[in-house]
Amino acid sequence: MSIENLNRLDLNLLVTLHVLLEQRNVTRAAEHLNLSQSAISKSLARLRVLFDDPLLERSGYGMEPTLKAKQIQSELKRLLIDIERITAPTTFSPTKSSRKFRIAVVESSYSLIFPKFIAEVLLHAPNITIDSCRWGADTFERLQRGELDFAITGKDMKPEDEVRTLMPPKGIVSQELYQDELCCLVNQNHRCLDEPWDLKHYLAHRHIMVKNYSNERWLVDLKLAEKGYERNVALYVPDFNSAAELCSHTELILTAPKRFAEHAAKRMDLRVLSLPICVPPLTYPLFWHENRSRDLAHSWLKQFIVERYDVNATITARQNSG
Repeated sequence: MSIENLNRLDLNLLVTLHVLLEQRNVTRAAEHLNLSQSAISKSLARLRVLFDDPLLERSGYGMEPTLKAKQIQSELKRLLIDIERITAPTTFSPTKSSRKFRIAVVESSYSLIFPKFIAEVLLHAPNITIDSCRWGADTFERLQRGELDFAITGKDMKPEDEVRTLMPPKGIVSQELYQDELCCLVNQNHRCLDEPWDLKHYLAHRHIMVKNYSNERWLVDLKLAEKGYERNVALYVPDFNSAAELCSHTELILTAPKRFAEHAAKRMDLRVLSLPICVPPLTYPLFWHENRSRDLAHSWLKQFIVERYDVNATITARQNSG
């Protein structure tokens, strides 16, 4: 080990390189690091001299890492994780912390999960920041890259989510917060309220469906397809709150998680009906990466989310060792 060489190395350059290789875009890297594009460009120039390699080259798809950069990337990630672990504080004081926690959540978390812990968290740690975003197809990858601290989603709502959440990538840890079931929301004057409520009448009416990222079909649709049935969808919307609001103005039926439906029904004067087909229960797990196990601030918030949630919830823990 050459102390002279290490002494000349600027650790900030390695952090910048890590973000550049992840984002493959100077503008996005600058936003991620809260720096100017000019500062990132200057750092990239220094990195090219340091490694005697272009590292990132322009292509028809943006910026692509060179062969050497690809070889460096995985080792660099492990190095930065080790540095973070070594330099992590041995104590955590919530009242003095200004930590920013990043969490990706399914939409219903804002009305059903966050209220269970957020006020008390901010009371005990008044200077921390919670930066939330929507759960997406790349959420597990972002947890692995260290871009997110936590993630919450509803399992068994979408077929591809069921597979991914039952068998998450290596290193992803989960703890179940609660279980729920699907039901239906309709407005107070809906014609179905004057009819027998069964699968036949459920399918006879038109529906509103939440379209989440790339797939339009939910697990309930696969269960219907097994019986040779299909919902008649009139309207697709990007989120449950918008769907519930539109339910109050239309003759459309919304199929949604029951706790969300009951919450929305009180606010929007809607009726909650049972789902006339049997589907597996929904579970809402909290996910994080095992690399955070020694992060005292992370452990503190995780415990808050779990313990302050629902005393009746079934709490289980599972770590993927595959």
